[in-house]
Amino acid sequence: MDTTREQKAIDMHLHIVGNGLSGSGCWVNVSGPHRVLASFMLKHIGLNAGLNSPDFDRVYVENVRTMLRNSSIGSAVILAMDDVYSEDGAVMKNAGTFFVPNDYVLKLAREHPEFLPAVSIHPARKDAIDELDRCVEAGAVMMKCLPNCHNIDCGNVQYKKFWERMAFHRLPLLAHTGGEHTVRVINKKYSDPRILRLPLECGVTVIAAHCATKSGMTDPDYFPVFAEMTTQHPNLYGDNSAMNVPLRGKHIPECTKEPLASRIVFGSDFPVPVSGYWARLRGFVNKETQKKWDKNPNVLERDYQLKKAMGFADESFTRIWKLLRLPATASRFP
Repeated sequence: MDTTREQKAIDMHLHIVGNGLSGSGCWVNVSGPHRVLASFMLKHIGLNAGLNSPDFDRVYVENVRTMLRNSSIGSAVILAMDDVYSEDGAVMKNAGTFFVPNDYVLKLAREHPEFLPAVSIHPARKDAIDELDRCVEAGAVMMKCLPNCHNIDCGNVQYKKFWERMAFHRLPLLAHTGGEHTVRVINKKYSDPRILRLPLECGVTVIAAHCATKSGMTDPDYFPVFAEMTTQHPNLYGDNSAMNVPLRGKHIPECTKEPLASRIVFGSDFPVPVSGYWARLRGFVNKETQKKWDKNPNVLERDYQLKKAMGFADESFTRIWKLLRLPATASRFP
């Protein structure tokens, strides 16, 4: 294992997006407000290729790699995105916003050492456990899902064997919690972090993306629920991804102090926009810091530096290395 690499910061929440026109297997299905937001995000990260460009997938990946190489971040966990399924294991047609195959992120990670692959598997799939085993053998370091967008009631007992299999493999689960407005929501009830109790009880290390903070004005704020759950489950963590947007950053002071500080890991949620303006409004950073980093075109470096300035401990930027399924934590198949 490369211990030198593990001393560097790692962005454990970075989205890969593609249109599939070059054969990646990705697709994007956005319309109305979601299409406007997607265009804004691509412009925000300085992407020259349009969403419908035949070269989009390659340009997007090169954009990410360039930003990583010119940042304080050594590696990034890149996220696959599964389709939306009903509880009986049938694909819900036209319900998803975008799709990124597991094989695509596994391939990118093989080709680029700065990438680590996080696969996405809906536990209702008929082949869910087989796909989990396959992806683990291929090098998956984490599994990602958005319960409210993927239509996953993580507390459903029919998924217990899947969570137990994840626990056996020591594969952590990154699960979206709290409101969501960049991806189509199927069931708002699944934004509640309490649905993660079953995988936690099965022994899965769970990372609650965004610490269950609210995304929109009308979203419930589940952060207090998440904070309370960390006192009950030592295998529950939260990430600080997308906290440089208007509402999610409200609870940053609690996340930078114990007892929560030692449960926080660093992620950007790239390509979600990053601005220090909201932190400055709340008094978390001063004017000079906000202006300095908001002028920096490297969105990954901007997010990293703003979070450093807001008081996230050095350990939060490397803690995820201890949670990922790396070669030293690999287990044999039964």
